[in-house]
Amino acid sequence: LVIDLLNPSAEAENKKHKLKRLVQSPNSYFMDVKCPGCFAITTVFSHAQSVVLCGSCASVLCQPTGGKARLTEGSVSHYSWMTRC
Repeated sequence: LVIDLLNPSAEAENKKHKLKRLVQSPNSYFMDVKCPGCFAITTVFSHAQSVVLCGSCASVLCQPTGGKARLTEGSVSHYSWMTRC
């Protein structure tokens, strides 16, 4: 059983705690969410702690849970690794 400790796989790194990775990085990120009603794009934090509403039509885009925010059905998200917090 050979394990390379200096070059772990990406899957193994993502499963580790954020402070125990080789390069510390947070689990949170910003994502652009497209409203299913008016197709307006709103930037939402992945671990939002309050309900996020669309700025133009006031429909609910995501609801908070204990960790990551849950997107409402029909909402489309796109996030970039460059926008990690």
